[in-house]
Amino acid sequence: MADFNQIVQSIKNKNYAPIYVLDGEESYYLDKIMELFEEQILTPAERDFNLSVLYGKDLTWAEVVNACRRFPMFAERQVVILKDAASISDFGALLSYFEQPSPTTLFVVEYRNKKIDVRTKLGKLIKEKTIYFTSDKLKEDAMPSWIQRFGQEIGFQIGAREAEMLTLYLGNDLQKISNEIEKIRINVPKEKVLSDALIQKYIGISREYNVFDFPEAFTSGNKDKMYRMLAYFMSNSKSAPMVLVTASFYTHFNQLYKANYASTLPEKQWAAAMGVSPYFVKNIMSKTRKWTLAKVEECLLIVSQYNCKSVGIENKATDAELLKEMMGKLELVEAEG
Repeated sequence: MADFNQIVQSIKNKNYAPIYVLDGEESYYLDKIMELFEEQILTPAERDFNLSVLYGKDLTWAEVVNACRRFPMFAERQVVILKDAASISDFGALLSYFEQPSPTTLFVVEYRNKKIDVRTKLGKLIKEKTIYFTSDKLKEDAMPSWIQRFGQEIGFQIGAREAEMLTLYLGNDLQKISNEIEKIRINVPKEKVLSDALIQKYIGISREYNVFDFPEAFTSGNKDKMYRMLAYFMSNSKSAPMVLVTASFYTHFNQLYKANYASTLPEKQWAAAMGVSPYFVKNIMSKTRKWTLAKVEECLLIVSQYNCKSVGIENKATDAELLKEMMGKLELVEAEG
């Protein structure tokens, strides 16, 4: 199975394979690769006669094979792209072409939002004979590192804290995150560091009152800051929807949960065990004396209950009412011996 960078580099080097098969649920990488196939293989003049973009829902397998068997016109090769391949009737019937592909055709199969069953005869052949790429959704704990790497690619230094903040607010939608970061890059092309101020100005995440800092203020015992934030969020519920608050607290307490277990390991293994940047490790580990495993488990249960209420399950209260109630219960846990 190929990875994204391998495919990109091979296309740049004009080292083409007869068949590429792309599947998976993460559209960001699929879109990037498809753009290369559509725009980088053939010259503009060659595309008029030698680029065919087909859609599975509109075709039979025989029509796809016929398109692939055509000879290129005024070019060394043709490019045939089959989009929405999961919708084609009898996809397995493409087996004959996969066994003997045309040497003058570059055939791209996009099996978006699903995965090919590699246990079938065709699936096994795809793994063995084609350039096969699966674009999986990244888990949220992998997002901060991805954001920092993306920043490096476009010449933008993104700190660990800023990457965590963007992950919390934007989730794991790579296209959405890249668009937001590139929007800032376009507006401040000379800036080399993505600061809190830029995030606040162009994305709208407040530096002083943001959900990312709320759990940290609570578990660190910074009562003045925590109460100021609580009062602000209760008065401005749109700036911190309860569903986002509970997600933030869940992530924070989940880190403390992992930290309690990681504390039994050698210090060098802490970051990997918790799935966080080394930048955050010492701060998280320092809380484990106060926030024991029993307390953290109790807090996770409370946060889970209020997450359900935040989406309307057995609840008619406002977000402000829920927030006040949840924080009261979390403080009771904190006060326990």
